[in-house]
Amino acid sequence: MLRILTPLLAVSLALLGSIVAFLPARAGQEETKATASPTPEPRFKISGWIESGITFNPDSPADNQNFGRFFDDRANEPLLNQAVLNLERALAPQPGQFDWGFKLQFMYGSDARFIHSLGLFSDTAGTSIVQPDLPEAYLNLHFPIISEGGLDLKLGKFVTLEGVETIDPRTNFFYSHTYIFNFGIPFNHTGALATLHATKWLDLYAGVTRGVNTSIDDNNDSASFHGGVGLNLLDGKLTVLATTSIGPETPNNNHDQRYLNDIAVTAKITDKFTSLTDLNYALDEVAGAQAYGIAQYFTYAFNSWLTAGIRGELFRDADGFYVVSFANTHDPMRALEGLSTIDPRTVGGGKTTYGAITAGVNIKPPMPKPLAGMAIRPEVRYDRSLNNTRPFNDSSDRDQFTAGIDFILTF
Repeated sequence: MLRILTPLLAVSLALLGSIVAFLPARAGQEETKATASPTPEPRFKISGWIESGITFNPDSPADNQNFGRFFDDRANEPLLNQAVLNLERALAPQPGQFDWGFKLQFMYGSDARFIHSLGLFSDTAGTSIVQPDLPEAYLNLHFPIISEGGLDLKLGKFVTLEGVETIDPRTNFFYSHTYIFNFGIPFNHTGALATLHATKWLDLYAGVTRGVNTSIDDNNDSASFHGGVGLNLLDGKLTVLATTSIGPETPNNNHDQRYLNDIAVTAKITDKFTSLTDLNYALDEVAGAQAYGIAQYFTYAFNSWLTAGIRGELFRDADGFYVVSFANTHDPMRALEGLSTIDPRTVGGGKTTYGAITAGVNIKPPMPKPLAGMAIRPEVRYDRSLNNTRPFNDSSDRDQFTAGIDFILTF
């Protein structure tokens, strides 16, 4: 019986400063100095982004799939990945005071196919590639108790704590995602999550959820645990985020556990050079299936508008349980519900060790409004089976080469 140690987790602390303006003295007059208070940041914000991209595969597989990929799964086909609208009142607690906030996030795009939770927009997963979703809908409460930093309580539907990469493309360097993001961590949870800001460098997380990617419906009516520990060290130059999700996730099985564990480490080596490390381990007791992986990122900012990055990953699907390519838009939800998939092109990769290397740049050109929030992310990527299986390009090749590019407009 394997013993799973719940890893530790980290969250960056944000520093806010005040702005003081000094008025110059006029000649011949008494010198005066005035302090101008900045306009307070509004608590309620409406924001969003639009992301669209395409991934070129020179092998042009007949099933139109880039195997092992989710958000950039379609070969040689332009996608409207995400059109997102956020309605949010962020927490901004004053020392010793109660505070509240909320977030509603609406999405329409091809990425929604993979992040639906059971019972919420999951019945929209029909024939259309572009679908609606509600990635987050929660109430945030801050209580000035236990520690100086207080306790936050999140109630509702929220994205997972786990992993280096996120559903939000603005926080990721690359257009394509790792095997860890696609297969080693949850996308979302529904329930309650408490965050104790124990010290300036330590956060503790613990919550009860309906399980991995479940909301109104649950495929086994059993609760799961989601939580971990966060470290913020060296004045924010080193953060460690270690998290776990533990609970029964198999349809109609409320006792066998699935363990999804992740450790994310961010090191700000210099002002321009950043290292990110993602460590992952998964175990499903029903299938007796294990997977484990590591992804390493390095990014370097040449200036305010150009950053280059490289990412390498190893991911071992030891039992051929986790990695899959969904050909039908409804197959991800059918698998979550415990139904057999219906498209014969939906295939797994078998007992495979995957290696992948990705290189790209982020370009944020200085542009006038409304294009001031534009980001362009071209990349090239090479995937390979390291143990002679052939999961790529219609299950015929050991390797797969792709070149992708996406555009993100933030408003």
